[in-house]
Amino acid sequence: MSPEIPHLPRAVVRCLIGSGLLIAGGCAALGLEHPASAPYPLPTLDRPAPTPRTSAPAGGSSLSDEQAQAALLTQTDLGDPWIATRGAATWHDGLLKARTTAGECQRLLDALYSDELLGGPARVAVGLDDAGTDAQLRYQIGARRPADVDAALAWLRTLPARCARFTATTELGLVEDVQVVDAPLPEVGDARQGLRVTLAGTTSDGQEFLLTLDVAAVRVGEDAFALTNGGLGDVPNGATQAAVQVGALRLADIRKQGRAQV
Repeated sequence: MSPEIPHLPRAVVRCLIGSGLLIAGGCAALGLEHPASAPYPLPTLDRPAPTPRTSAPAGGSSLSDEQAQAALLTQTDLGDPWIATRGAATWHDGLLKARTTAGECQRLLDALYSDELLGGPARVAVGLDDAGTDAQLRYQIGARRPADVDAALAWLRTLPARCARFTATTELGLVEDVQVVDAPLPEVGDARQGLRVTLAGTTSDGQEFLLTLDVAAVRVGEDAFALTNGGLGDVPNGATQAAVQVGALRLADIRKQGRAQV
């Protein structure tokens, strides 16, 4: 039987132990290599059925709520092993809800926890889970004006320098070593920014943990989307790259449909 581990919720402990990422006296890899950029080929995208413009657009968007909903990713877009979300990830509250005195870095932690990377609540959002690894991908269409989205992107670009490494403390008293690096994204949309964020720590009895989050935000004309792909250990970057490409293509296609219906 695994030893009782203080400071972590039982669901988080079970998830860490089951993933082989929480080992007494072990050594977790706290430094991750910057994910390499690659010229990913554009995926084939099925054209969604036209959606009626039955509701008013939000912010500077040209899309109705129905069209924004149609622009979201689905589990079919990413394929196996992704499924519709089963709820909040086991690590979300236990490891991601944290405080720091490192100024602007608290804003980053708050945005990650609240899913407000574009600086405000999502217009529509969807969650997808990798049931085998307990990774979770959160994808949202924003409801902000293009100028506000560009301001959010400009802020994200500063974080690899301003928050390259800092310390945060969870509500349960775990001290986390947080690192933020720039992460390349496919050259889609009109403006974009990617980050890779890692939160690593050790419990009082020597149990180590590592949470990795890929972060991406992209503006496509007057609309924008953001996503996080997070999980315990090293999160493969392929799902992030695919989600960014499919998301940009779908949003551009829905926007084109919207102009055709005006």
